[in-house]
Amino acid sequence: MRIKFLQDFQPALFQSLKSYNKEKFFADLMSGLIVGVVALPLAIAFGIASGVTPEKGIYTAIIAGFIISFLGGSRVQIGGPTGAFIVIVYGIVEQYGVQGLAIATVLAGIMLLVMGFLKMGAVIKFIPYPIVIGFTSGIALTIFSTQIKDFFGLITPALPSGFLEKWGVYLQYFDSINWWVALIAVTSVAIIVITPKISRKVPGSLIALIVMTVAAYLMKTYGGITGIETIGDRFIINSELPDMEQIPLSLESIRLLFPAAFTIAMLGAIESLLSATVADGATGYKHNSNMELVAQGAANIITPFLGGIPATGAIARTMTNINNGGRTPVAGVIHAFVLLLIVLFLGDLTRHIPMACLAGVLVVVAYNMSEWRTFVSLIKQSRSTMGILMTTFLLTVIFDLTIAIGVGLILAIFGFLKRLNESTHVSRTTGSIDLGKEAEFHSIDIPEEVLQLPDKVEVYEIEGPFFFGVASKFDEITRELGDQPHIRIIRMRKVPFIDSTGLNNLKILCKHSKKEKIQVILSGVNESVRESLEKSDIPQIIGSDNICSNIHLAVARAELLDAQRKQKQGNKG
Repeated sequence: MRIKFLQDFQPALFQSLKSYNKEKFFADLMSGLIVGVVALPLAIAFGIASGVTPEKGIYTAIIAGFIISFLGGSRVQIGGPTGAFIVIVYGIVEQYGVQGLAIATVLAGIMLLVMGFLKMGAVIKFIPYPIVIGFTSGIALTIFSTQIKDFFGLITPALPSGFLEKWGVYLQYFDSINWWVALIAVTSVAIIVITPKISRKVPGSLIALIVMTVAAYLMKTYGGITGIETIGDRFIINSELPDMEQIPLSLESIRLLFPAAFTIAMLGAIESLLSATVADGATGYKHNSNMELVAQGAANIITPFLGGIPATGAIARTMTNINNGGRTPVAGVIHAFVLLLIVLFLGDLTRHIPMACLAGVLVVVAYNMSEWRTFVSLIKQSRSTMGILMTTFLLTVIFDLTIAIGVGLILAIFGFLKRLNESTHVSRTTGSIDLGKEAEFHSIDIPEEVLQLPDKVEVYEIEGPFFFGVASKFDEITRELGDQPHIRIIRMRKVPFIDSTGLNNLKILCKHSKKEKIQVILSGVNESVRESLEKSDIPQIIGSDNICSNIHLAVARAELLDAQRKQKQGNKG
């Protein structure tokens, strides 16, 4: 048992080191250096956009990035702060403060740990795609809307938190646009977009950061241009290692922040496993989804104590790692150390980075997150898909992510149950059963292809799961029929499972049939369904001899009971 547990929860790093060599180390070293440099502007931008100081974004990239690479189930996953968290983190900070964010992050980490150890990694992957695209596109639009002020250098009062209200302020004060600031932002976007067409090895965001920082410095110092705000104008940059922080967990704070923590945990799980899956497709490796959740949980528990914010797997940085030759978690560990060295020795230089450049970086991030082509294609699909997509999208934009994910999941569940109910059929047969038309009997030597049914014997076939929706459908069909059979055979060979409501309805049917002196025989019951039946009162109600493994035994049992009934009637006569 212990060996099995260790095998199931072995970090990818330990597996990778078994065949590690000098060539792999140098490849990981070069990739780690590049990814570390790429992560710097993103960490700063995500930190500021989330409503915290830029160094908190960097601390998260260092600490969470190291833990996720060290403990994770993916060989190439790069962790840290991501654009997906901006909306939820900003909302928590605005409502509960930085300390409330720390509590919510720790709680989310605990949830992720529990998900991992309960092996829920595979389950998380089945969250409906329209929900994922809906809230991702909603987050992208929200991120874009938060960057308009810095992108155009607008002079406005404190921005409201609401999406529509924010745009109302933008329109009202758009005449305060600073064209030099807008030029820096637009040029930053252009550099980021054009760079990959020249070379994919050098990240466009880094080039934009360097070029625009130098340009802004020259414009302010020698050009006499004012109004170009930099990180140093808004924040005091701390280039030292963070101190341990106390996080006052209490029952009241847990109750208050539990919904926000659940949203962080779900979003972190979805994003990290989505990133790991994309990485698998690019590398040919297969990640351990449960161990990945454990690593995400550990990162989100530890990081807040060192001043960090929520973290998860970052698709863009993970793909940068892969494209630059990274093939083991060592590259992720190196990327964390590179960021640490940058903070310690070059951290003071970050104060010269113009806010407009970071706004440009985030606008590109928002565009890439939007998945607009997928969004448009999903709208063209079924009405239920469009409904789930648009509901999740609009709730994310207008309200918040917690409501959007919750309502989206509820809609998806109802949609799934509706389709499941429509795909499950109940049919009635009397007189005979033609086994020649049933594929499962083609390989069996059956002397008679047609099974003759005794008089007053009905066969009902259920095709699909016997759950609460189908149970009521079956009950309606049996009640609609006016004639009363003596024996009712219920074929369950195509029933993969039966839920508690299905069991209860079947139990009521059996009791009702018994009162009306109708014998119920169950046929084709698989092991899973049989186990569920044996935990109920149904075997006592109909008799365990009347639960048969196939239709031949069920019909033979019906013939025997019919013969016994006729014999009793003859004796009375």
